[in-house]
Amino acid sequence: MNFKYLSVFTALIFLLAACGSSEEKLEPTVEPILEPVGNTELTQFSFLQSYNPNLNDDVTSSINSSVVSARITTNVPVNNLVATFSHGGAEVTINGVAQTSNVTSNDFSQLVTYQVATTDGQVAQYQVDLIQFTGLPVISIAIENWAEITSKDDYVNGTVSIDGGREFTDMPDTSMKIRGRGNSTWGHPKKPYQMKLSDKSEFLGMPSKKKWLFIAEYSDKTLLRNTIAFEMGYISLLDWTPKSTFAEVYLNNSYNGTYNITEKVEEGDQRVAIGDTGYLLEIDQPERLDPDDISFRTDNFLLNIKSPDVVQDSSEYNYIKDYINAFENVLMGAQFKDSVNGYQKYINVDSFIDWYLISEITKNVDSKFFSSIYLNLIPGEKINMGPLWDFDLSFGNVDYADSQYAEGFWVKDHPWYSRLFQDPAFVAKIKTRFAYFKQNQQFILDKIDNHAKNLQWAQQENDDKWHTIGMYVWPNPVVFDTYEEEVYHLKSWYIERMNWLHTAYSNM
Repeated sequence: MNFKYLSVFTALIFLLAACGSSEEKLEPTVEPILEPVGNTELTQFSFLQSYNPNLNDDVTSSINSSVVSARITTNVPVNNLVATFSHGGAEVTINGVAQTSNVTSNDFSQLVTYQVATTDGQVAQYQVDLIQFTGLPVISIAIENWAEITSKDDYVNGTVSIDGGREFTDMPDTSMKIRGRGNSTWGHPKKPYQMKLSDKSEFLGMPSKKKWLFIAEYSDKTLLRNTIAFEMGYISLLDWTPKSTFAEVYLNNSYNGTYNITEKVEEGDQRVAIGDTGYLLEIDQPERLDPDDISFRTDNFLLNIKSPDVVQDSSEYNYIKDYINAFENVLMGAQFKDSVNGYQKYINVDSFIDWYLISEITKNVDSKFFSSIYLNLIPGEKINMGPLWDFDLSFGNVDYADSQYAEGFWVKDHPWYSRLFQDPAFVAKIKTRFAYFKQNQQFILDKIDNHAKNLQWAQQENDDKWHTIGMYVWPNPVVFDTYEEEVYHLKSWYIERMNWLHTAYSNM
């Protein structure tokens, strides 16, 4: 373990205790129904392999008051299991149906309530909470001819299905095609993917679309940084922030780990709504462009036109190129502060502020100038910053830049923002808006804890597959031996960052 942050951890330990430690044992939160009385105790509950041939081992449970908790550690169906149980009553029923130990089968994919009754009318209820594998939905992808996914350019065909578990709708086998994606992330052993369904469809509760992204989160051992940045986006004034959810992914019947399944940043009514005439742009780098990408330059940036498809030097191309350059020229001009003809004529200031603050709070390394900086414009309206994207190297998760440290500005040095900060009116709005995010600091800390709890089993299975915990993965600045320590470090860094920014903005 790198002890560079030992003094930070010591100083923050009491504050974090108040915020809720990620190191606490994560227990089910199912509420009991009726407390056992008299002879209504359920004294033992299990699923034995001898009565359930699809199980690899016997599954025992813990009984805490009226909650029976158990977990099947392998990904096997739980919709037809026979329970073994002991009790002190005269009869056990589920919804009025008599239950016999070692005989009666039930569907345990949802919570199941057992009722234990005595001959003299005493009754107690027990809620059986059986976790299937990790508790996350399971996505199964089968490639034609059991081929591998080896290209970021060429799709391979196959089918996808979803076992939604308790939270999501199942999806039967559906035709799709899939390819690799990402830049530096494609170089990791655990690959990210882009999937395209044959028809638009809801996917894990997210609005219907064809394209879905499988984010590997390989270098982010908490698996949480993108998700927490999105949580900030959901409470912001940004028009749209991608929805996402975690799932277990199988490729050709082989477990491939826990993935963050997200909406793709693309034009569409359910995504970046730019209508028939709008533009979705990304600030990017020349070496990251595809041969068919259409881009243009300003004095400070290269901008890739992501949508729509335009022809070089067409009227549409020249419109967006001229508009962005006009904004930048005015921003860098002598009258940039003018409320009528200055930068405010060109941009939605609220979107610029919220995108900046989320990027600065998380100190996202690429948001300073490099890539995944999205903006959009509908002719006749103003430039909007966003949506948020690519935050796996945020919250200090980088060892090659000063964004590693919780102290210091980072995105403020983005050429556009550096100029905007020279306007006292803009600074005043930043300070006011930061106070809003500061007020929601505990909300974000709670989100970290809740998501970490949701991943309590998944992170173990993912690490059993990829063996990243306790190992250096580019570009980690620190290495910890447990998932809990990784989450603790994320929270520590975030708290220290918010405190530093609070002081820095207050002194402006």
